[in-house]
Amino acid sequence: MDELKLKARAKINLSLDVLNKRDDGYHNVRMVMQQITLYDEIYLKKTDKGISLTSNCSFLPTDISNIAYKAAHDMVEKYNIDGGVYINIEKNIPIAAGLAGGSSDAAEVIKGMNRLYDLNLSLEEMMEVGVMIGADVPFCILGDGALAEGIGEKLTAINGLKSGWIVLSKPNICVSTADAYGGLNLDEIKDRPRTEDLLYALERDNIYEVANNLCNTFEPGIFSKYPIVRTIKEKMLEYGAMGSLMSGSGPSVYGIFKDYNKARSAYEKLKLLYNQTFLVRTYNGRQFNDGI
Repeated sequence: MDELKLKARAKINLSLDVLNKRDDGYHNVRMVMQQITLYDEIYLKKTDKGISLTSNCSFLPTDISNIAYKAAHDMVEKYNIDGGVYINIEKNIPIAAGLAGGSSDAAEVIKGMNRLYDLNLSLEEMMEVGVMIGADVPFCILGDGALAEGIGEKLTAINGLKSGWIVLSKPNICVSTADAYGGLNLDEIKDRPRTEDLLYALERDNIYEVANNLCNTFEPGIFSKYPIVRTIKEKMLEYGAMGSLMSGSGPSVYGIFKDYNKARSAYEKLKLLYNQTFLVRTYNGRQFNDGI
């Protein structure tokens, strides 16, 4: 096998709870993550040596500062790969959006290098490479739905939400994760996720209870600093979403819809206001068998 085409799927947070700050400066979190059908297209091709990366996105870095490039570099170094790789990333997932687009690209590069060079690595071994690159990369390697703990690297596979539609909007701003943590006062958090209730709802694929238990502890700080994010959430609910939440550290906001027609109507209205708006579904590998 000399070349591969892969789908790097975005994720949304169904919940995000920041528990405490660790001695190493990182934060312990407990969050429920879910892949969706929005994806970047990753093309990988074996080369004699070196790593090169291109993209349809003009402002995406093409050197080791790109997380997907770093993933290839780390795979070559760690496993003494005698050869290189050409990577092309067709970006569809908004950048710096709280959707793990970069992490998902890196995850698919790790999985792709494993296949291209017949390394026969286990899922756990690939996830160990991934956590050294970024906290969300192991989840993107695991895929589907998961409960993430620690700094995000301790993962438990769970049933993802299978029913309903997702409308997703990103305003024309960027929010850094450091910014989000900087605006967080752990002692003042009043509304925390009811994670066990959410997991129980997912186990039964109860879309009403899932929508009822969406919670992200970053929201108040981000809403205060970036009112447009709150506005999008309010519009999602106004346009018929059963529940709405900011994903990750933002600024993307999604709404869950039971009914396709309501979802389509909300998508069309929001698309007029925010160009980066998408109508998608949740992704579950057991539900969609596309060979990836």
